[in-house]
Amino acid sequence: MHISTTTQLTYCTNIHPGSNWESTFNSLKEYVPGIKAKVSPDRPFGLGLRLSNKASEELDEEGHLMEFKEWLTQHDLYVFTMNGFPYGNFHDERVKEEVHAPDWTTRERVTYTKRLFEQLVELLPSGMSGGISTSPVSYKYWHASEELKKKAFETGAEHLAEIVLQLGNLESTTGKYLHLDIEPEPDGLLENSEEVVHFFAEYLLPIAIPLLQDRIGITADEAEGLIKKHITVCYDICHFSLAYEEPEYTFQKFADIGIQIGKIQVSAALKILFDEENQDAIWASLARFDEPTYLHQVTEKKDGKVKTYNDLPIVLEQKNDFTELRAHFHVPIFLERFDTLYSTQDHILKVIDYLKKHAVSKHLEIETYTWDVLPKALKRELSESIIREINWLKDRL
Repeated sequence: MHISTTTQLTYCTNIHPGSNWESTFNSLKEYVPGIKAKVSPDRPFGLGLRLSNKASEELDEEGHLMEFKEWLTQHDLYVFTMNGFPYGNFHDERVKEEVHAPDWTTRERVTYTKRLFEQLVELLPSGMSGGISTSPVSYKYWHASEELKKKAFETGAEHLAEIVLQLGNLESTTGKYLHLDIEPEPDGLLENSEEVVHFFAEYLLPIAIPLLQDRIGITADEAEGLIKKHITVCYDICHFSLAYEEPEYTFQKFADIGIQIGKIQVSAALKILFDEENQDAIWASLARFDEPTYLHQVTEKKDGKVKTYNDLPIVLEQKNDFTELRAHFHVPIFLERFDTLYSTQDHILKVIDYLKKHAVSKHLEIETYTWDVLPKALKRELSESIIREINWLKDRL
């Protein structure tokens, strides 16, 4: 939904089960009209659509795309952003590090992303920009040496150049501006703003510029402009809070070299503040978030550096003498505190304050995908929970 003349707000439908198109569409029909009726009854409501590879393949079959477009029109809905990070099933089975697979070193990732853009350009209303968030190139632990990481970055940059060519062509033929939003996260090959800047400077621009020059006969400056126009960043608030980066620092760092924020995913991490009196209660509360589906990296800032533990069970086993930890578990954004634990809601509020003064991004997408695996005390009926999150954010914007 439009919350200003330029900015749109939605929630990501990766919260709903959908391994194929039939189950995805059924979930949308079950939940979305009721949610829209509560949060945007008299105005069109935009969706943050998530399609698995299989669902995307099936959407292209047997008139499904036309049927979906008609359903969107019937219910005063539209699609302006998509989540192209998870390729496979995202519910009811172990996901963990496989959320990165296949990564940007593979043709499968390129094919999937190109197909999503062909579908998004069909669904996107005229006069709107559209974006798709994606993996931060790969998962760090799949590349054991610096040489292997370098090779992953090089191949990823070559593949991203193909996306730039596709999006430039789509804009010239349809008039619709589309962007791919790279989403840094803990233990991704890109985790923070410094690594994003390094990737652009050392890999993406040096590799993609000559490729674009050769393919479409433009100058180096024109090629750089095209790359920075179509390859942007998905700023997931939870992820950047785990990197202990203040929003103003990150946004300014990107702006200084012309990297755009294609989408802001509004999400909150767990914040664990330790004190001597409540140690046992704090560890007991944290243990309630240990579940087998998703990867819950934990970060600690010590001596000015961020250390990452690649999953929650590691710190639960160690129980070291910590002062503060942050855990990659997307908790409800309206939640400031739970038991003896906190959330990084304060990071969301800082981003909101910044957005009131600076036009950072046109796309805001709430992404709390963990309702099924939250501790029982935090669970509510799904539609009620989504509506509460949207209204909480609307009130503060």
